[in-house]
Amino acid sequence: MKFTFGSKDSTSGRLMPEYFIREAFDKPSSDIFQGVGYCGDHSNTLDLVQSGKYQVGVLNYKVWEDEKKAGKVDENKVQVIWKAPGYPNYNWTIRGDVGETWGQGFSDKLQQAILDMRASKLLAAFSRKGFIKADNSMCQPIVETAYELGILQQ
Repeated sequence: MKFTFGSKDSTSGRLMPEYFIREAFDKPSSDIFQGVGYCGDHSNTLDLVQSGKYQVGVLNYKVWEDEKKAGKVDENKVQVIWKAPGYPNYNWTIRGDVGETWGQGFSDKLQQAILDMRASKLLAAFSRKGFIKADNSMCQPIVETAYELGILQQ
């Protein structure tokens, strides 16, 4: 079968799917599929699999749901065969020196304000129901896969 990712640099469209493929098969996607492509984005992935150009592809669940609501998914042609476990994505980052400008403890206060966010309209702007506390160790699979693929250099 031919398989397509989204963008080569995308976390949800490439890095984490490649990580989970390697975890499941103990080899890279290029050793499993007859051909591996990169179509640029999640909607293109859906279109290419739905058209038959690729037999398998990966796309973000939010794009899948949005495309279904818009009537762009023909479930006679495509279906979900696997869902990835959760992983950190779209993380917020802050400079280490913000305390010097905004006062001691600013970073912790901002983090807590984001974690405590409950306003549905505000969360909807981020396509989220809430945020979780994360740290660098949670992103290790992303980093390791990016090194293995040559996206990051040591």
